[in-house]
Amino acid sequence: MSEVAGSSEQQTDPAVSVVGPGDGETIILGTTRMRVLEDGSHTGHRLAIAESVLAPHTQGPPQHLHRQHDEGFYILSGTVRFTVGDEDHDATAGTLVMVPPGTPHTFANPADQPAVMLSTFTPDLYVQYFRDLQEVLAADRPLTRQANIDAMSRYATEPATDLT
Repeated sequence: MSEVAGSSEQQTDPAVSVVGPGDGETIILGTTRMRVLEDGSHTGHRLAIAESVLAPHTQGPPQHLHRQHDEGFYILSGTVRFTVGDEDHDATAGTLVMVPPGTPHTFANPADQPAVMLSTFTPDLYVQYFRDLQEVLAADRPLTRQANIDAMSRYATEPATDLT
Protein backbone atom coordinates (compact mmCIF):
# COMPACT_ATOMS: atom_id res chain seq x y z
CA MET A 1 0.00 0.00 0.00
CA SER A 2 1.36 3.42 -0.84
CA GLU A 3 0.92 6.74 0.91
CA VAL A 4 -0.78 9.70 -0.70
CA ALA A 5 1.87 11.95 -2.29
CA GLY A 6 2.74 14.93 -0.12
CA SER A 7 1.18 13.46 3.02
CA SER A 8 3.36 12.45 5.93
CA GLU A 9 0.36 11.63 8.15
CA GLN A 10 -1.06 8.16 8.13
CA GLN A 11 -4.78 7.95 7.35
CA THR A 12 -6.70 6.93 10.49
CA ASP A 13 -10.14 6.49 8.92
CA PRO A 14 -10.59 3.53 6.60
CA ALA A 15 -10.78 4.40 2.93
CA VAL A 16 -13.30 1.62 2.35
CA SER A 17 -16.59 1.17 4.19
CA VAL A 18 -17.75 -2.43 4.68
CA VAL A 19 -21.26 -3.13 5.97
CA GLY A 20 -21.85 -6.78 6.72
CA PRO A 21 -25.15 -8.70 6.53
CA GLY A 22 -26.09 -7.93 10.13
CA ASP A 23 -24.73 -4.38 10.13
CA GLY A 24 -26.21 -1.01 9.30
CA GLU A 25 -28.79 1.19 10.95
CA THR A 26 -32.28 -0.35 11.15
CA ILE A 27 -35.32 1.88 10.76
CA ILE A 28 -38.78 0.40 11.31
CA LEU A 29 -41.67 2.26 9.70
CA GLY A 30 -44.84 0.29 10.32
CA THR A 31 -44.75 -2.71 7.99
CA THR A 32 -41.50 -1.60 6.34
CA ARG A 33 -38.06 -2.47 7.68
CA MET A 34 -35.21 -0.39 6.31
CA ARG A 35 -31.51 -1.06 6.77
CA VAL A 36 -29.34 1.97 6.03
CA LEU A 37 -26.17 0.63 4.42
CA GLU A 38 -24.63 4.03 3.70
CA ASP A 39 -26.00 7.26 5.13
CA GLY A 40 -23.65 9.50 3.19
CA SER A 41 -21.00 9.76 5.88
CA HIS A 42 -18.51 7.70 3.84
CA THR A 43 -19.34 9.27 0.46
CA GLY A 44 -18.98 12.96 1.16
CA HIS A 45 -22.81 13.00 1.26
CA ARG A 46 -22.98 12.30 -2.48
CA LEU A 47 -24.75 8.94 -2.08
CA ALA A 48 -26.84 7.02 0.45
CA ILE A 49 -28.01 3.41 0.10
CA ALA A 50 -30.72 1.51 1.98
CA GLU A 51 -32.28 -1.93 1.78
CA SER A 52 -36.02 -2.04 2.47
CA VAL A 53 -38.30 -4.99 3.13
CA LEU A 54 -41.95 -4.20 2.41
CA ALA A 55 -44.42 -6.56 4.04
CA PRO A 56 -47.25 -7.89 1.86
CA HIS A 57 -49.90 -5.27 1.04
CA THR A 58 -47.76 -2.37 2.30
CA GLN A 59 -48.83 1.06 1.13
CA GLY A 60 -46.08 3.57 0.47
CA PRO A 61 -45.87 7.28 1.16
CA PRO A 62 -48.19 9.82 -0.46
CA GLN A 63 -47.20 10.48 -4.06
CA HIS A 64 -44.43 13.08 -3.88
CA LEU A 65 -41.53 14.66 -5.72
CA HIS A 66 -38.00 15.52 -4.71
CA ARG A 67 -36.46 18.86 -5.63
CA GLN A 68 -32.82 18.10 -4.86
CA HIS A 69 -32.10 14.40 -5.19
CA ASP A 70 -32.43 11.41 -7.47
CA GLU A 71 -33.87 8.23 -6.04
CA GLY A 72 -33.15 4.77 -7.39
CA PHE A 73 -34.88 1.49 -6.57
CA TYR A 74 -33.46 -1.92 -7.49
CA ILE A 75 -35.88 -4.75 -6.79
CA LEU A 76 -34.16 -7.74 -5.19
CA SER A 77 -37.26 -9.90 -4.65
CA GLY A 78 -41.02 -9.70 -4.84
CA THR A 79 -43.05 -7.07 -6.68
CA VAL A 80 -43.10 -3.34 -6.01
CA ARG A 81 -45.75 -1.21 -7.70
CA PHE A 82 -44.46 2.23 -8.63
CA THR A 83 -47.01 4.90 -9.37
CA VAL A 84 -45.51 7.70 -11.45
CA GLY A 85 -48.09 10.38 -12.03
CA ASP A 86 -51.15 8.40 -13.09
CA GLU A 87 -49.25 5.36 -14.43
CA ASP A 88 -48.56 2.15 -12.51
CA HIS A 89 -45.45 0.04 -13.13
CA ASP A 90 -45.08 -3.36 -11.46
CA ALA A 91 -41.37 -3.94 -10.91
CA THR A 92 -40.13 -7.45 -10.18
CA ALA A 93 -36.72 -8.81 -9.16
CA GLY A 94 -33.96 -7.46 -11.36
CA THR A 95 -35.78 -4.23 -12.25
CA LEU A 96 -34.23 -0.81 -11.67
CA VAL A 97 -36.45 2.26 -11.33
CA MET A 98 -34.72 5.66 -11.38
CA VAL A 99 -36.69 8.72 -10.32
CA PRO A 100 -35.12 12.09 -11.18
CA PRO A 101 -35.88 15.31 -9.26
CA GLY A 102 -39.31 16.78 -9.99
CA THR A 103 -40.96 13.46 -10.92
CA PRO A 104 -44.08 12.55 -8.90
CA HIS A 105 -43.92 8.99 -7.57
CA THR A 106 -44.79 6.55 -4.84
CA PHE A 107 -44.51 2.80 -4.35
CA ALA A 108 -46.31 -0.06 -2.63
CA ASN A 109 -46.22 -3.83 -2.30
CA PRO A 110 -49.56 -5.07 -3.66
CA ALA A 111 -48.59 -8.75 -3.46
CA ASP A 112 -49.08 -11.51 -0.90
CA GLN A 113 -45.28 -11.92 -0.47
CA PRO A 114 -42.70 -9.53 1.00
CA ALA A 115 -40.72 -7.39 -1.44
CA VAL A 116 -37.10 -6.35 -0.97
CA MET A 117 -35.52 -3.37 -2.71
CA LEU A 118 -32.25 -1.51 -2.62
CA SER A 119 -32.63 2.26 -2.75
CA THR A 120 -30.13 4.96 -3.61
CA PHE A 121 -30.35 8.65 -2.79
CA THR A 122 -28.06 11.09 -4.58
CA PRO A 123 -27.19 13.18 -2.72
CA ASP A 124 -27.88 11.59 0.67
CA LEU A 125 -30.39 14.25 1.72
CA TYR A 126 -33.37 11.93 2.21
CA VAL A 127 -32.00 9.43 4.76
CA GLN A 128 -32.83 11.79 7.63
CA TYR A 129 -36.48 11.82 6.47
CA PHE A 130 -36.78 8.14 7.38
CA ARG A 131 -35.16 8.77 10.75
CA ASP A 132 -37.67 11.56 11.36
CA LEU A 133 -40.59 9.24 10.58
CA GLN A 134 -39.22 6.65 12.98
CA GLU A 135 -39.07 9.34 15.69
CA VAL A 136 -42.76 10.13 15.12
CA LEU A 137 -43.62 6.46 15.69
CA ALA A 138 -41.26 6.14 18.68
CA ALA A 139 -43.06 9.07 20.34
CA ASP A 140 -46.34 7.12 20.00
CA ARG A 141 -47.68 9.67 17.54
CA PRO A 142 -49.59 8.37 14.52
CA LEU A 143 -47.78 8.43 11.21
CA THR A 144 -50.51 10.41 9.50
CA ARG A 145 -50.42 11.74 5.98
CA GLN A 146 -49.74 15.22 7.40
CA ALA A 147 -46.88 13.98 9.62
CA ASN A 148 -45.37 12.37 6.53
CA ILE A 149 -45.75 15.55 4.46
CA ASP A 150 -44.28 17.67 7.29
CA ALA A 151 -41.20 15.43 7.41
CA MET A 152 -40.86 15.48 3.60
CA SER A 153 -40.88 19.28 3.55
CA ARG A 154 -37.69 19.40 5.62
CA TYR A 155 -35.81 17.56 2.83
CA ALA A 156 -36.74 19.43 -0.37
CA THR A 157 -39.66 17.09 -1.01
CA GLU A 158 -43.33 17.88 -1.41
CA PRO A 159 -46.55 16.02 -2.10
CA ALA A 160 -47.65 15.81 -5.71
CA THR A 161 -50.81 17.79 -4.97
CA ASP A 162 -52.28 17.36 -8.46
CA LEU A 163 -52.24 13.59 -7.97
CA THR A 164 -53.14 13.00 -4.31
